Amino acid sequence: MSVRDTETFLRLLAAEPGVLVTVQAVQGSGPREAGAWMAVFAGGVVNTIGGGHLEFQAIEAARALLGAGAGAGEAVRRYALGPSLGQCCGGVVHLRFEPVDAARREAIRARLSGTLTPVALFGGGHVGKALIQVLGTLPMAVTWIDSRDEIFPDVLPFNVRSEHSDPVQAAVGDLAPGARVLIMSFSHAEDLDVVAACLMRLRARDDLPYIGLIGSRTKWATFRHRLLARGFADHELARVTCPIGVPGITGKAPEVIAVAVAAQLLLDGA
Repeated sequence: MSVRDTETFLRLLAAEPGVLVTVQAVQGSGPREAGAWMAVFAGGVVNTIGGGHLEFQAIEAARALLGAGAGAGEAVRRYALGPSLGQCCGGVVHLRFEPVDAARREAIRARLSGTLTPVALFGGGHVGKALIQVLGTLPMAVTWIDSRDEIFPDVLPFNVRSEHSDPVQAAVGDLAPGARVLIMSFSHAEDLDVVAACLMRLRARDDLPYIGLIGSRTKWATFRHRLLARGFADHELARVTCPIGVPGITGKAPEVIAVAVAAQLLLDGA
C-alpha cells in the first residue's frame, strides 16, 4: 500500500463519489494479496489490484456501480485467473466493490492506515533525506529525528513527521512500541548515544525489533568496543545491525543506500 495513494484517494473522494475495490480473498496464485485495493472514479483510478485484464474488468464493474447512483450497494465478485481473463496465474480472486463518498473519508482513512509500521529515522543528512523519499511511499509511519531543527524540509510525505530533539537520544524513550530504528546522524558521537539509548530501552521493554546503524564494519568494531566499556553485553550488541541495507548492493550513492535499507526493513517484516 502506498500512503501517497491513500491521501490521493481521500482528496479525490472529498470532491466526488467513487468505488473502493478491495481484494477480499485469493485462492491459489494471484497478482496481489488480500487487502490490496484501488479506488475507481468516473475519470480516474488510484492504486492497483494487479493490473491486466482482472483490473480492466474490475474498473468496468466499478464504473457500472457508479452509474447506478446512490442506490447501489456493495458487491463481491469472483474472478478466475485463466484463459477467459487472458491471465495465467491460475488462481481465483474475490473482489469487494464498495461505493463510497465524502462522508466515509475518515472511516476509510482509519481502515487503510491502520497497519502502518512505526519507523524512527535518526539523521537528516543526504542518506536520511533520500530514505525519507522512499519510506514516504511505503506503509510506514515515520518519525524523523535530528538535533538540528533547521535541516527538515517544509514539505514532508504524508506519513512522515519531523521531531527536533537535543540531545537527540532523548527521543528514544518516546518511540512507538515496535518501531524499527535507523541511526545515521551527522555525528558518530550522536550515533553512539542513540545506539546506547536503544539498547537501554531493549533492557527495559524489549520492544524495538530492529536497530540499524549506518557505517562500515570498522565503525561497528569501534562502537562495539565503546559499548562494551559502557557495560553492554555481547548478546545485547547482537541486536544491532551494522552495516545496514540488503547485502550485495554495493553502491554508495544516497539513493542506492536508501533503497537497500528500505528493502531490508521490508524483509524484516516492516
